[in-house]
Amino acid sequence: MAVETIGFGGGCHWCTEAVFAALKGVGRVEQGFIRSKPPDDGWSEAVRLGFDPDEIDREVLIEAHLRTHASTSNHSMRGKYRSAVYVVDEAQGEAVRATLGRLQAGFERPLVTRVLSLGAFRASAEPFRNYHEKQAGGPFCTRYIDPKLARLRRDFAAHVR
Repeated sequence: MAVETIGFGGGCHWCTEAVFAALKGVGRVEQGFIRSKPPDDGWSEAVRLGFDPDEIDREVLIEAHLRTHASTSNHSMRGKYRSAVYVVDEAQGEAVRATLGRLQAGFERPLVTRVLSLGAFRASAEPFRNYHEKQAGGPFCTRYIDPKLARLRRDFAAHVR
């Protein structure tokens, strides 16, 4: 199994973590903060994950990400919740940019999701990791995470654990 590393940021990392943890082929989901190169070197909520490209295509991961956060909204909280795919090298970056270009046709508004280098990662404190698993049924999960997981089960059923 060849594991590929990639990062995703967009909304709350509790939500993003739960989305990717639900997908087959994703073996490791690390919730925390990512920063890239200047001018994007401020820490932003995100996840870093390892996946098996023989089990789940990178394009499926990217589309699931775009569909489960406000990927077309350039709202005022984009510093804390940067909409991005964080790549480990230029070859991965080129592939991700091509995927975003293809997927744009499925959105009414322009995507604000950017392709940035995965510069540094800092994990969340232990009590906040696996948030959905630990807080299932709680108000945050019910209001924000569960609807994203319902959409994932509806639109990406073949890829959900």
